[in-house]
Amino acid sequence: MSVRLQILDLTGAALVFVGAAICLLGVIGMLRLPDVLSRSHAATKPQTLGMLLVLAGVALRLRSGMDLATLGLIGFFQLMTGPVAAHLVARSAYRTGQIDHAELLFDELDEQLTEEK
Repeated sequence: MSVRLQILDLTGAALVFVGAAICLLGVIGMLRLPDVLSRSHAATKPQTLGMLLVLAGVALRLRSGMDLATLGLIGFFQLMTGPVAAHLVARSAYRTGQIDHAELLFDELDEQLTEEK
Protein backbone atom coordinates (compact mmCIF):
# COMPACT_ATOMS: atom_id res chain seq x y z
CA MET A 1 0.00 0.00 0.00
CA SER A 2 1.36 3.42 -0.90
CA VAL A 3 1.97 6.21 1.56
CA ARG A 4 -0.78 8.30 -0.06
CA LEU A 5 -3.40 5.60 0.59
CA GLN A 6 -2.23 5.19 4.17
CA ILE A 7 -2.58 8.94 4.76
CA LEU A 8 -6.09 8.89 3.25
CA ASP A 9 -7.07 5.94 5.46
CA LEU A 10 -5.68 7.62 8.57
CA THR A 11 -7.45 10.89 7.73
CA GLY A 12 -10.68 8.98 7.10
CA ALA A 13 -10.41 7.21 10.45
CA ALA A 14 -9.78 10.53 12.21
CA LEU A 15 -12.83 12.10 10.53
CA VAL A 16 -15.02 9.16 11.55
CA PHE A 17 -13.78 9.43 15.14
CA VAL A 18 -14.33 13.20 15.33
CA GLY A 19 -17.77 12.88 13.73
CA ALA A 20 -18.77 10.17 16.19
CA ALA A 21 -17.55 12.32 19.10
CA ILE A 22 -19.60 15.29 17.89
CA CYS A 23 -22.68 13.06 17.56
CA LEU A 24 -22.08 11.84 21.12
CA LEU A 25 -21.96 15.43 22.36
CA GLY A 26 -25.27 16.09 20.61
CA VAL A 27 -26.85 13.09 22.36
CA ILE A 28 -25.54 14.26 25.72
CA GLY A 29 -27.03 17.68 24.99
CA MET A 30 -30.39 16.09 24.17
CA LEU A 31 -30.37 14.29 27.51
CA ARG A 32 -29.20 17.20 29.66
CA LEU A 33 -30.89 20.27 28.18
CA PRO A 34 -34.12 21.34 29.87
CA ASP A 35 -36.67 22.30 27.20
CA VAL A 36 -37.89 21.34 23.74
CA LEU A 37 -36.22 24.20 21.90
CA SER A 38 -32.80 23.52 23.40
CA ARG A 39 -33.13 19.82 22.74
CA SER A 40 -34.12 20.38 19.13
CA HIS A 41 -31.00 22.52 18.71
CA ALA A 42 -28.86 19.74 20.19
CA ALA A 43 -30.60 17.21 17.98
CA THR A 44 -29.86 18.95 14.69
CA LYS A 45 -26.66 20.98 14.62
CA PRO A 46 -24.14 18.54 16.14
CA GLN A 47 -25.86 15.52 14.63
CA THR A 48 -25.76 16.97 11.12
CA LEU A 49 -22.13 18.05 11.40
CA GLY A 50 -21.14 14.72 12.97
CA MET A 51 -22.93 12.75 10.26
CA LEU A 52 -21.21 14.77 7.51
CA LEU A 53 -17.80 14.19 9.10
CA VAL A 54 -18.48 10.46 9.37
CA LEU A 55 -19.58 10.38 5.73
CA ALA A 56 -16.44 12.26 4.67
CA GLY A 57 -14.29 9.77 6.58
CA VAL A 58 -16.06 6.81 5.01
CA ALA A 59 -15.71 8.43 1.58
CA LEU A 60 -11.95 8.73 2.08
CA ARG A 61 -11.82 5.04 2.90
CA LEU A 62 -14.08 3.64 0.14
CA ARG A 63 -12.96 5.76 -2.87
CA SER A 64 -15.41 4.12 -5.32
CA GLY A 65 -17.62 6.16 -7.62
CA MET A 66 -20.88 4.44 -6.69
CA ASP A 67 -20.04 4.57 -2.99
CA LEU A 68 -19.23 8.27 -3.18
CA ALA A 69 -22.51 8.96 -4.97
CA THR A 70 -24.43 7.04 -2.31
CA LEU A 71 -22.64 8.90 0.49
CA GLY A 72 -23.37 12.19 -1.26
CA LEU A 73 -27.07 11.35 -1.38
CA ILE A 74 -27.04 10.39 2.29
CA GLY A 75 -25.39 13.69 3.18
CA PHE A 76 -27.84 15.66 1.02
CA PHE A 77 -30.90 14.07 2.59
CA GLN A 78 -29.43 14.45 6.07
CA LEU A 79 -28.97 18.18 5.44
CA MET A 80 -32.49 18.52 4.05
CA THR A 81 -34.52 16.47 6.54
CA GLY A 82 -32.86 16.85 9.95
CA PRO A 83 -33.22 20.60 10.49
CA VAL A 84 -36.68 20.67 8.90
CA ALA A 85 -37.93 17.90 11.21
CA ALA A 86 -36.53 19.69 14.28
CA HIS A 87 -38.19 22.93 13.15
CA LEU A 88 -41.54 21.19 12.83
CA VAL A 89 -41.18 19.56 16.26
CA ALA A 90 -40.32 22.93 17.85
CA ARG A 91 -43.21 24.65 16.08
CA SER A 92 -45.71 21.99 17.18
CA ALA A 93 -44.37 22.24 20.75
CA TYR A 94 -44.94 25.99 20.58
CA ARG A 95 -48.49 25.60 19.30
CA THR A 96 -49.42 23.02 21.94
CA GLY A 97 -48.17 25.24 24.77
CA GLN A 98 -45.10 23.25 25.82
CA ILE A 99 -42.83 26.30 25.50
CA ASP A 100 -42.20 28.67 28.42
CA HIS A 101 -42.81 32.06 26.81
CA ALA A 102 -40.91 33.86 29.59
CA GLU A 103 -37.70 32.13 28.45
CA LEU A 104 -37.94 33.43 24.87
CA LEU A 105 -35.96 36.52 23.92
CA PHE A 106 -37.98 37.15 20.76
CA ASP A 107 -41.41 35.69 20.06
CA GLU A 108 -42.15 36.48 16.42
CA LEU A 109 -44.48 33.51 16.05
CA ASP A 110 -46.92 34.90 18.63
CA GLU A 111 -47.60 37.93 16.43
CA GLN A 112 -48.37 35.66 13.46
CA LEU A 113 -50.70 33.37 15.39
CA THR A 114 -52.71 36.07 17.17
CA GLU A 115 -53.10 38.35 14.15
CA GLU A 116 -56.71 39.33 13.45
CA LYS A 117 -57.87 38.73 9.90
